[in-house]
Amino acid sequence: MITGTPEEQAATRRRIVNRLKRAQGQLAGVITAVENGGACRDVVTQLAAVGSALDRAGFAIVSAAMRDCVADPDATREAEGLTQEELEKLFLALA
Repeated sequence: MITGTPEEQAATRRRIVNRLKRAQGQLAGVITAVENGGACRDVVTQLAAVGSALDRAGFAIVSAAMRDCVADPDATREAEGLTQEELEKLFLALA
């Protein structure tokens, strides 16, 4: 999924994992709010934040794959088995 130098790979993975952990924490807050009868506005606001965090993580993953395809299309296709059309579908699935 993520190519580049080992340092670039590690940095990209860290950013993606941090986004996912942020979403996980926000989702835990939503669950707690629902369990405790939280205000509708607060619950929906937090839920929107969870969705946004997940979207950003997904875009970061697809963006890394697209960068890799531009840098070395043959290597990326072999490593990931992704065609240009599949990458486009992944991107559009997040939109």
